[in-house]
Amino acid sequence: MTAAGAEPEVLPIAGDDDVVRVRQLVRTYAQRVKLSLVDQTKLVTAASELARNTLIYGGGGAASIQVVGDGRRSGVRAAFSDTGPGIPDTGLALADGWSSGSGLGLGLSGARRLVDEFDLDTEVGRGTTVTVVKWKR
Repeated sequence: MTAAGAEPEVLPIAGDDDVVRVRQLVRTYAQRVKLSLVDQTKLVTAASELARNTLIYGGGGAASIQVVGDGRRSGVRAAFSDTGPGIPDTGLALADGWSSGSGLGLGLSGARRLVDEFDLDTEVGRGTTVTVVKWKR
């Protein structure tokens, strides 16, 4: 997969207002590549969950959003990174219904179901990066 445009746009995630800004930027990119309204909603929902996780569980971090292409299609890639505590058990964290906090436990698993590609890179003590891609159909 190669970048189909400019360098990624990076937004800090340090508060609730930043989560809103990330959601708005992801929607702008989804519209730019002409994702269907349903796919726009799925991507924006996943991005909102992941940005909120970055803030709450990672202590803040950054989102990186860009248009990507693989030679046949275009899409949007969004990566959410933090330098928080990391996830000790990724299998458990990706299971429906599990939460390390008081939430419903649908953040990571729900986000994974809403996108076409999902990558979780985490290490205890180093932090977490979750990268998602939604392709135009």
